[in-house]
Order: sequence, then structure tokens, then C-alpha cells
Amino acid sequence: MNKQPSQTLEPFGAGPHERPVPRISIHAFCEFPDTGAALQRAGADRRLAKTHLNVQLGGIAAAVEYFQGQVTPNLLIVETRLGGREALFELDRLAEVCDAATKVVVIGRVNDVELYRELMRRGASEYLVAPLDPLHLIEVIASLYADPDRRPIGRVVTFMGARGGVGSSTLCHNVGWVIAEELGISTTIVDFDLPFGTVALNFNDEPGQSVADALATPERLDDMLLERILLKRGENLSLFAAPATIERDYEHGHDAYEAVIEAVRQYSPCVLVDLPHVWTPWVKATLIAADEIVLVASPDLASLRNVKNMIDLLKANRPNDALPRVVLNKVGVAKRPEIPVKDFAETIGGEPAVVVPYDASAFGQAANNGQMLAELGQKGEVVDRIRDFAGLITGRKPVAVPQKSFLSLFSAKKRA
Repeated sequence: MNKQPSQTLEPFGAGPHERPVPRISIHAFCEFPDTGAALQRAGADRRLAKTHLNVQLGGIAAAVEYFQGQVTPNLLIVETRLGGREALFELDRLAEVCDAATKVVVIGRVNDVELYRELMRRGASEYLVAPLDPLHLIEVIASLYADPDRRPIGRVVTFMGARGGVGSSTLCHNVGWVIAEELGISTTIVDFDLPFGTVALNFNDEPGQSVADALATPERLDDMLLERILLKRGENLSLFAAPATIERDYEHGHDAYEAVIEAVRQYSPCVLVDLPHVWTPWVKATLIAADEIVLVASPDLASLRNVKNMIDLLKANRPNDALPRVVLNKVGVAKRPEIPVKDFAETIGGEPAVVVPYDASAFGQAANNGQMLAELGQKGEVVDRIRDFAGLITGRKPVAVPQKSFLSLFSAKKRA
């Protein structure tokens, strides 16, 4: 396998609708209930978690009355049922009470290009036509506060096992290697299983500093410090290893984990977060905040129950996101009773994204060598499924090239 030519592909990273919005105040004044409902749905989204959103009815007239003698918020969203000059007259009244630093988004019911141009000329930040799509609204708000001089942020994919021992970490590490080495995407694997993490062990490396050091002082974490802390595995793969020691106590709050992920996604286009199988406030918050979630399960009752519970919770807390991708791992263990894939899918409400057969010999050899399956040149269904899944979560496929034998290379050199 070889890397895809990067010049033919769009840069990999978080999409416009996936950028988190900074800590700002947003006040909205709607004319119609459907607009208020769309705003409330957007406000419940993980990307607006840091904002303070207030939604009221009454439109521009209510906004003018409300802000007489008051400081206006960072972002003001107003809806008008009018069009043309009448809408502009309303906006002129709003401008009299609006602070210069406040950004204004206008929602209308008329798809009028001339009105849009005039609103932009008068200083409005955006004009949207109802009915609103919550994701589009989030993208618009995020774009208003995006730094044009800052490089795009990376896409965060979390891996978590439905129970211990299902192979979530091993899958995360193998998928990360394929994304970096065969798809040519700069990737960082972050191991948050601080006492028992295996990313350094699986890659046969030993960290000098670890992710625990970054969690202790997350405010110091920048590109230069990351360059020193991260373990480099080739041109595109970096490892943010866990200390893997039980002598220390690890009592970092969610803010520290969030800050580390934010720093890494500024550094790397693809961030795979390897979560431990524990249920704490920071693990829950990290899952909810991720751009994409991978739940790894084995075909047994405990995995089925836990995956179902986690999907239900994440569906409630991520109303505008796709459901987690479920990987059914270690399928086909000899003499072990298993829940059929069809029954597993019916219970969780959807087909697994990929089913990975059990291959103790392949994984055992890779673990003993401190290498990934594809890195070893392993072939077979397990490697194919891992490659398929890497392509699924990135939207890319590796380019296959004929493998040349040692004898063919020797013959070519002799002819030259």
C-alpha cells in the first residue's frame, strides 16, 4: 500500500459545522415558533455548549424595547416578518440601540438578494431565510467567530469499549496507523487510560513525557511543547502516550482533558482519542463533545446492554449528530456462545459499521512485535476490515500498488 497523493485531496479536519463556538452571549428575538424551536435545538448542541443563549418572541420590535439603555450581547439574532424597505426601517431602529461590537444575524421569510446586499452594506453579519436548519445555524455562528489566520482544526474521533477486553484500544491504534501511513493523513493517537494505557506498548516505544504531564499544566500546551512530548512513528503518525503507571493518582477535571484535546486538534488534522472503560464526568463530556464516536463491542450480552445504553444517552445529548459507529469485534471465537450479528443490530437499532472476526494469531504476533497488523504486512479479512473502517471514518481509501519482490528489485538493478 502507499499513501494517497495529498495534492488531489481536500485537507482533512473538522468541517465548518463541527467547529466549537467560543464562550459568547447570544440573544435571539423570534417572530415565529418554528424559528424559536430551531434556535433552542441549536442551543442544545455540543458546539454551542460554552455559549449563553436566550431566546424570546417578539422580533425586532421586542429587541429594540429590551435593549433600550442596556448593553447588547456578543451576538444578536433577530427575525422579521417584513421585507424590502419595511425590514430595513426596522433594522435602522435596532441599530440605534445596538453596540458597535455586537454582531447581528437577521432571519427573514423572503429570499431577496437586494435585501441581503443592503443588510450587508448596513453592517449585518448574515441574513438567513427561514425555516432554519439547526446545523446550518451553528455553522453560521461558528464562522462569525472563526479566526481566518488560524489553520483549520482537526477532527476528533473517540474510541471506547462497551466493556473491558473488547479490543477498543487495539482497534484504535491499528486504525490510526492505517489513516496515517496508508491514507497519508497526519494523525495523533491520544491515550487517556492513564494508569493502564497501551499505545506506547503496542508501538514498542517508551515515552519520556506523557499525556499526564500535559493534563497537569494544560495551559502550557502548544505546538512546540507537543513536538517535544509526542512520540513520532514515521512522517504522519504521532503518539500521545499514557504514563501507564499505578503509583500516581490521576484527578484531573474535565477542563484539563478538554484543553489537551483542543491543543492536539490545533496541531493534528486527525485526532483519535483512546478512552478507558470507566464512566466519569470527564469521559462522558469527552464523548459528547467528539466530532465522531466509535463504540467497540463483542457479541455478548454485557456489550449489547452497554452499547444500547450508551447510544440512548448520546442520542439525547447529541441531537444534531449522527449516531455512534458500532464495531463488533472478536466475532467467531471457537466454542464461545455469541449473539448473532442480526440480533445485535436489531437491539441497538442499526447495523454495526464493521464486523471484525477473531484472529488471535494475527493480533498476538503484532503485539509481540510492537507493530500494527498492516505494518507487519499481514493479509486477510481482519486487516481488510480495519482498512475499510479507516476509510469509512475518513471518507478516503488507500491506493493499492503492486508489491515488488526482492528478486525483481535485484534484477532491475542488474539491468541498470
